[in-house]
Amino acid sequence: MITYDYPLSERIRTLLRLEDLFDKAQFFLERDHALDHHSALRAIFEIIDVAGRADLKSDLMQELERQRQVLVGLRNSPEVAQEALAKVLGEVEQTHAALSSNTVKTGQHMRDNEWLMSVKSRTNIPGGACEFDLPSYHFWLHRPAEARLADLNAWLGPLVPLRDGLVIVLRLLRESGRPGQFTAMQGQFQQMLSGRVAQLIRVRLEDNLSFIPEISANKYALMIRFTAPGEGGWSASNRPRQAEANVPFELTYCNL
Repeated sequence: MITYDYPLSERIRTLLRLEDLFDKAQFFLERDHALDHHSALRAIFEIIDVAGRADLKSDLMQELERQRQVLVGLRNSPEVAQEALAKVLGEVEQTHAALSSNTVKTGQHMRDNEWLMSVKSRTNIPGGACEFDLPSYHFWLHRPAEARLADLNAWLGPLVPLRDGLVIVLRLLRESGRPGQFTAMQGQFQQMLSGRVAQLIRVRLEDNLSFIPEISANKYALMIRFTAPGEGGWSASNRPRQAEANVPFELTYCNL
């Protein structure tokens, strides 16, 4: 299955972008080549840019506290697996405490590093991180992989509580919905929300279906238009065309 997450608020949009960037940083951190570590550092730079919103950390802390209160209210409920509940509650409390203890602005430890900021400014320019532009960075990339990895983990470390917080919030959000099966007739689907409140919409398709959902939504209605690659696939210049076939898909409304 291929899952398409569509955020319905700017806060969830930001969390999804950060989730994607943390995943990319972790992927490249688990490799040893200098080019992988270059990509990991670029992902970390993007994380501090996206996470620069002053209220992001406080938003996460407020949401974690709200979820903690909800989870505490489920204690001793016979319908809830208490062991699993205790595990999730522990994760929420631990992450909230880690965020609370970090009083420095997100990413400030990197902004205070003049060398890192000089690298960041050059990597924003296409081809701007060549060895003749940044000889010191060229030297860093030729250090042993273990040394580069130690530096990358030191730069990423203060951002880990933020990552843990958004992972918990997005997991709880995704698990809040109940999926339903639908069919887009000739590639078109529309549903009135009728008072339904959602922060995230999830659309899932079988990965053997060559259709792409184009999603738009407001507080009144959800519209999904499925398209297919033009003749010749992605290598051709043809624009995607609207699907003519009926498209089965799974739809989930998620809200905390």
